[in-house]
Amino acid sequence: MMDLDQLVNKALSRRNFLAGAGAVAATTALAGCSDNSTSTTPVTTGFKDTDILNYALNLEYLEAEFYLRAANGQGLAAADVSTPSGYTGSFTQGSVTVGNAAQVAGTTSAQQAIINEIAFEEQQHVRFLRAALGSAAVPRPAIDLSFFGPLAVAAGIYTSTQPAFNPFSSFSTFLLGAFIFEDVGVTAYAGGAPLITAAGVSSGYLTAAAGILAVEAYHAAYVRTALTAIDVANGNTALTTIANQIAALRATLTVGNSGAPSTGTGNTGAAGSSTSVEVKLTVPTSTTTPSSIVAADSTNAIGFGRTTSQVHHIVYGSPTVGVAKGGFFPNGTNSIFATTTA
Repeated sequence: MMDLDQLVNKALSRRNFLAGAGAVAATTALAGCSDNSTSTTPVTTGFKDTDILNYALNLEYLEAEFYLRAANGQGLAAADVSTPSGYTGSFTQGSVTVGNAAQVAGTTSAQQAIINEIAFEEQQHVRFLRAALGSAAVPRPAIDLSFFGPLAVAAGIYTSTQPAFNPFSSFSTFLLGAFIFEDVGVTAYAGGAPLITAAGVSSGYLTAAAGILAVEAYHAAYVRTALTAIDVANGNTALTTIANQIAALRATLTVGNSGAPSTGTGNTGAAGSSTSVEVKLTVPTSTTTPSSIVAADSTNAIGFGRTTSQVHHIVYGSPTVGVAKGGFFPNGTNSIFATTTA
């Protein structure tokens, strides 16, 4: 197994850095973040670097399964999800509940290319993390891609008497499904920087974190811009309204949030000092109006972050403290951070 420095150096080509090297950033970037608290969450002791890497790997498994199935109707290869040789941990491999997951219907060649690009990058994140972890890599946990339906009902997008929300039925619904994951991923990456130690900075982790943040931010920015552009072209707010319902639900799921997304007030300055974790998706009306196409605060145009627990609240679909499974992870993540806290 190559060490992390070797993996980072190997990944310095443009494609590998964007599609893979950033994954090493998830060692810290996904590990912890701030939400709408007024101070940065302090570094938590009692876990190892491999625990942080494996937390990141769990989230990458979820994203890769979603995007790959949207791209070609198939998930990760068996070699990318199985228990590695020599693994001595207690976590076991889970299956994927596919639900409606399939190649997105009715896409143009340009739309298909976008889906393929994101799917490739998320797949490479999984492979990169597993290579970095070697025998310590946790296998893929059980994943439930049918949770989009209940999540849509909870967000008020559909009632229980209407057809279940299916992010694989069209490019527009795919964008809404991607909106769920990408906004969460970017806030996780943004909040991870304070957790990087001086030794980690010297080892290149911060540089790698910038790489993964760039990739995920490109994804999120494309999704937000595409949703807004479709509404602008159609002269309505159909998709942005649904996106904002999703954002409002995420806010209520995350402990400490006020609920509905703000119209652009977020961080108050320093990284992690966020006062709102969701930004309403709107089109700016002037150069003095904060844009909410990009999820940033209205004062400094700085993104916000989430802690490992806050991310789990969202992917489990539960605001309850002490929950260890649910939602997209029916048996919980294969991570020591799996149980939600405040």
